[in-house]
Amino acid sequence: MITGFIRGFTAYFDAIRLTSRYNLWGYVLAPGLVSLLLGVGIFYSAWTASDDIAQWLIDFYPFDWGKGALETIVQIFGGVFVLAMGLLLFKHLVLALSSPFMSFLSEKIEKQLKGHHQQVPFSVSKALRDLARGLTLALRNIVRELFFTLLLFLLGILIPVLSPVIAFAIFGVQAYYAGFGNLDFTLERHRDVRGSIAFARANRGLCIGNGAAFLLLLFSIVGFLFALPLGTIAATKEAVRRL
Repeated sequence: MITGFIRGFTAYFDAIRLTSRYNLWGYVLAPGLVSLLLGVGIFYSAWTASDDIAQWLIDFYPFDWGKGALETIVQIFGGVFVLAMGLLLFKHLVLALSSPFMSFLSEKIEKQLKGHHQQVPFSVSKALRDLARGLTLALRNIVRELFFTLLLFLLGILIPVLSPVIAFAIFGVQAYYAGFGNLDFTLERHRDVRGSIAFARANRGLCIGNGAAFLLLLFSIVGFLFALPLGTIAATKEAVRRL
């Protein structure tokens, strides 16, 4: 699993090299625009709601003793929770809405890696199928990721001393599903949805490594514009190697 994580994370350096070699920087524009519009809307809404969420949780505490300390803890976790939920929704929407472009990019990279240099034609019907699959898988992953994130968040509220570990675990859960989404742009040509799920489970380290680099780019000032295409290329390279 550790080896898979390292390969998934460091594959982004190869992705930059492959993007330059095959002159694929134009593929940054579509997902970059989607990322920008969704990011501004989602994170602004989430941030303005963080104080209301913290106050709502504090109202359930009936005692005066320790209320100040608890309020501080809840505000911290409220901020982490809102950020996690915003990031969860943001990345899955970007993955789903950009799926036709990223599937096309992934196919071009796969053909280049296999030595097939013919042009990949764009198909509207295939793009619609890719979008439908992307939305289906995104919904499935959102439900599961939300469940585990909420579970970890509640555990952090009940056992505050575990806060650093919980924050790291939440990041790991988010990274796994982000990496899974990036890998599926390649897997959709080789596996059905169940097969993709099985592949992701068998390569958890790869998913987390790819997703961790993806999330770090999303957190950066301009990296979120490049996160999805680079994540797709990095995932394609490793998925093709394993397939």
